[in-house]
Amino acid sequence: MEHFKLEIYIPESHFKELQKALQTVDAGHIGNYDSCLSYSRVRGTWRPLDGAKPYIGEENVISEEDELKVEVNVMKDNLPRTLQAIRRVHPYEEPLINVIPLYCGDENS
Repeated sequence: MEHFKLEIYIPESHFKELQKALQTVDAGHIGNYDSCLSYSRVRGTWRPLDGAKPYIGEENVISEEDELKVEVNVMKDNLPRTLQAIRRVHPYEEPLINVIPLYCGDENS
């Protein structure tokens, strides 16, 4: 089985909605536990370019806001529907979702 860690950057106002969406697709299921994730406060910057429709900010002006970085583990088979669930609740026009493969060792030993 292949495991991935997702890093999702999202406004704190949308954290609970994201958490529920992740639960509905069983992201963060580790052994006998579910709904496992971690989050930390970060500061993000971006500049919407011409034609952008930003959730926060104005075209051609650098924005800086507090966000949460949410980290959750996902199995490979569950990755597509997890990404779909995140995008359904994420307010950003271009959500930043890092998909990082994890090495979990030889599961047969």
